[in-house]
Amino acid sequence: ADCRYTCHQECRSLIQLDCRHPGQCQSQLSPEGTLLPPCSQNVTQTVAEEKPEPPTLQEIKEKIDKYNTKVTNCLLMKLNEDGTYTGFIKVHLKLRRPVTVPAGIRPQSIYDALKEVNLADMTDKRTSFYLPLDAIKQLHISSTTTVSEVIQGLLKKFMVVDNPQKFALFQETRKDGQVLFQKLPLTEYPLYLRLLAGPDTNVLSFVLKENETGEVEWDAFSIPELQNFLMILDREEKDKIQQVQKKYEKFKQRLQQTLQEARSKPG
Repeated sequence: ADCRYTCHQECRSLIQLDCRHPGQCQSQLSPEGTLLPPCSQNVTQTVAEEKPEPPTLQEIKEKIDKYNTKVTNCLLMKLNEDGTYTGFIKVHLKLRRPVTVPAGIRPQSIYDALKEVNLADMTDKRTSFYLPLDAIKQLHISSTTTVSEVIQGLLKKFMVVDNPQKFALFQETRKDGQVLFQKLPLTEYPLYLRLLAGPDTNVLSFVLKENETGEVEWDAFSIPELQNFLMILDREEKDKIQQVQKKYEKFKQRLQQTLQEARSKPG
């Protein structure tokens, strides 16, 4: 009723909307008005036929050679004998909520990384803190590395013990002066997207953010974490109220000053 969302009947159970009036929408839904008839088999077959074929080894080699000619640093892609390839991606961390890490644990050393030592398992004590906003982490990954593995790898590097389902990887693109974010499926291959887009991060970049509200599994949070979120939201609400009050207080002062100047002028 509010957003005029339209979908097929078989897709209805898969749709998740951030609806402001869910009760009102449910009461006003009518199968005739909001749901399209099921897709025909012909349409489904057409979509399947239009799915692009995976690139051949020769095509991958040509794309990698073209990619490496545009690289302005040493972060080249390398093709392996088995047809896979490796390269680098940069991930921007744009987390607005605190993360949970082990308390009293030193940063991971090169020795720990080589030995695959998980320092988070060395203590049961936990603490929360904010990661630096828009920090950038560079990862060396393979063409077979999925989005899910990238998220887990990032959390491991920062010793974050939160459930990986709390986070999502987005691709950021720019088109017609607008910045667009698209959530990537967990089975997507980020390095292949990097290869297609080229090394220019202004064309495509990766961003780690909190998972969308409609898909967060709140059961994965502990009670102290949820209470912490409420405290943060309360603080953000108070800050927002203060900002609005200051804005209109300044506007009021400018109006009063303008009125006084108008009254002081002759005639």
